[in-house]
Amino acid sequence: MNYDACKTYLLSKPEVMEVYPFGSDSPSFKICHKVFATLSYLHGTGQMNLKCDPDEAERLRDTFDAVVPGHHMNKRHWNTLILNDSIPEADLKFMMDHSYSVVVDGLPQDQQDGLVARHGFDVIHKGKLNK
Repeated sequence: MNYDACKTYLLSKPEVMEVYPFGSDSPSFKICHKVFATLSYLHGTGQMNLKCDPDEAERLRDTFDAVVPGHHMNKRHWNTLILNDSIPEADLKFMMDHSYSVVVDGLPQDQQDGLVARHGFDVIHKGKLNK
């Protein structure tokens, strides 16, 4: 998946807002005013920052060369994905779903309950890890 395909997928998640706090070429994606993803270009290559469970973040970094500690982010909780076509689409979608789910899990319970009531648990928590 390239930059544009990732952007389209991120925007397909329920109730996502696209904002530009870092300039017109670096969108951030929020659920209930909390960032779960950013997109940017570095030297012409798309990059995406995604929030992640710390143990899962390490596993993904060990699995994919194009997954590195979060650039300009808390490196324990964020990964940067280099969008160079080396990560299979299904894995990219899982990582985007997981980021969304991690952020939803950190929301106040009433906001979580509202999202689930409007869209269903399986949609909101598509990327939830079973621990």
